[in-house]
Amino acid sequence: MPNQIVLITGGVRSGKSSRALELAAPHSPKTFLATATAGDDEMRTRIAAHRAGRDASWITVEEPLDLARELDAHPDGAILVDCMTLWLSNAMYASIDIDASLTVTLTAARRRHGLTIFVTNEVGWGIVPEYESGRTFRDLAGAMNQHLAHEAGEVVLMVSGLGVRLK
Repeated sequence: MPNQIVLITGGVRSGKSSRALELAAPHSPKTFLATATAGDDEMRTRIAAHRAGRDASWITVEEPLDLARELDAHPDGAILVDCMTLWLSNAMYASIDIDASLTVTLTAARRRHGLTIFVTNEVGWGIVPEYESGRTFRDLAGAMNQHLAHEAGEVVLMVSGLGVRLK
């Protein structure tokens, strides 16, 4: 199978991760590339719930920053990157060049032989953040999502558990 990049976007709790798991299900091997870090008890609970939603056929890799390395390490089957918005937050905190790192990540995704699914959040549909850091994050997320959507062969917007194919 030639490489295929899919972007699944939408609001929080809109069904993005569930849809991504469904898309990856028929592939083998299946790798879940988790970008979240467990900084507190609430996040540990969220991560545990996400893990419980995947069966033993999944390989789970936790990598908050170097997505390209993991994409290269898993060239076949499906890889689900969940989620790019958390990756962006991690990259901002680590003062990483976001544009350069995203370009390297997408280059690695194009090198893969299988399906690459990126999950991201649409964060710009709410109120204007009060603080500069929030506005910067919102703007960077919008630019990142546009770049991902441009590179993806398929883009799905999730709303209330329903997918709307945009591309």
